[in-house]
Amino acid sequence: MTLKIYIPRDAAAVCVGADELVSAFEAQAGQRKLDIEIVRNGSRGLLWLEPMVEVATSKGRVAFGPVEDKDVASVLDAMIADGPHDLRLGIADEIPWLKKQTRLTFVRCGVVDPRSVADYEAHGGYKGLARALTMDGAGIIADVTTSGLRGRGGAGFPTGIKWKTVADTVADRKFIVCNADEGDSGTFADRMIMEGDPFVVIEGMTIAGIAVGATKGYIYIRSEYPHAVEAMNAGIAAAKRAGWLGNKIKGSTHSFDLEVRVGAGAYVCGEETSLLESLEGRRGLVRAKPPLPAHKGLFGKPTVINNVLSFAAIPFILDNGAKAYADYGMGRSRGTMPIQLAGNVKFGGLFEVAFGITLGELVDDIGGGTFTGKPVRAVQVGGPLGAYFPRELFDTPFDYEAFAKRDGLIGHGGIVIFDDSVDMSKQARFAMEFCAIESCGKCTPCRIGSTRGVETIDKIRSGERVAENIAVLEDLSNTMKFGSLCALGGFTPYPVMSALKHFPEDFGPAPTRLQAAE
Repeated sequence: MTLKIYIPRDAAAVCVGADELVSAFEAQAGQRKLDIEIVRNGSRGLLWLEPMVEVATSKGRVAFGPVEDKDVASVLDAMIADGPHDLRLGIADEIPWLKKQTRLTFVRCGVVDPRSVADYEAHGGYKGLARALTMDGAGIIADVTTSGLRGRGGAGFPTGIKWKTVADTVADRKFIVCNADEGDSGTFADRMIMEGDPFVVIEGMTIAGIAVGATKGYIYIRSEYPHAVEAMNAGIAAAKRAGWLGNKIKGSTHSFDLEVRVGAGAYVCGEETSLLESLEGRRGLVRAKPPLPAHKGLFGKPTVINNVLSFAAIPFILDNGAKAYADYGMGRSRGTMPIQLAGNVKFGGLFEVAFGITLGELVDDIGGGTFTGKPVRAVQVGGPLGAYFPRELFDTPFDYEAFAKRDGLIGHGGIVIFDDSVDMSKQARFAMEFCAIESCGKCTPCRIGSTRGVETIDKIRSGERVAENIAVLEDLSNTMKFGSLCALGGFTPYPVMSALKHFPEDFGPAPTRLQAAE
């Protein structure tokens, strides 16, 4: 009998020894003359347990983790005997951290072989595209609109409206662009889905192409994601071989092709117009809007630009219906959000859940508090440009409007947790410094404001005319918020102003901050 073992090829597992584990299991099997099949799946998102190794049994896949080279012999014994082991986690699907989730987008991630179209189809893949091939563009867009799906890249703009705008714009050619330039600190959902389930992104983009009349798409991936680049290129090639991509998809009249483009390390290229400039071979500078990319985007043609997770949500909507997706969530935030827990957290990883769960539940119940065991002092939601929330705001439901009411952003769904040793004036300074380094330099509020912001915070921290310089910092933040061309300069004030508002004791000369901490 062949023993089927799953070892992740996800970067989070590879960086802690997953590739070496493959060699170790193969060596052990060779010594024992044991017949094994190793499947390189994606990660299930329980990152504190990586590398998490699974074995197929009659009861389901049994997980072990985190597994090291020294554990391989004993883990293999436990797999063969279906017996106990210190690292045995039980049936993977029954692990409480996974059972609490509502996995619509990530339902196959960590389950399927990300290089196999047949495996993807066996787990419900391409049903959405098969249905889309029988519909007209207006019908597809109506489903996406009714689902309530909003952009998962951070802005939360209704996806159906964007697609309809492109569909209604007359042009000889249109494009689909996937923004996979995931650069926010503490975020890894785009990488995980591309490495663990690339076909869901390819399927979503293909459906978008059919809906708006586009025949060409580009996936713009940050250069720091070589595993994702490899996975998407392999996925595109496999989809073409299977007839799900290319000319006359599955014998239909629809054609759609995809190409991966790799960025050059600029954070600002996560902004859609900078991304388009980079795709066209130019330096990533923000474009003034209007015209909107939906009217005049890539190469001057109408362009749908969506985030990886937005496209990945589309196959479920087309397969199960708009209502099935819209039934999850709250208010205007429908469906699920893949939330990434990072920073000083006990249980870090990806947790997909319907909108409406509170920030406190995510941090305390799901994340388990801090890794250090110290009290949580602050959490930053929405990447390096997101606001810092104190414990007093942990009752905030995870919802676009609820966060906006409290001067916060959901962004890309990243939550970075800090314990009580954090100095919030340093965090505010970092936000300004980050903006100064990453600014494309096109607009004055962002280019100059961020540099002046660093200088002003330094003055505050050294005790120089603290009250007056705090007033300058607030004024500077307002100028950046309302005067910047894009979200890089426009959102930098969120972490700065939230740190000032909720942690005022950290702003002032060092002795004062230390006394406040004591």
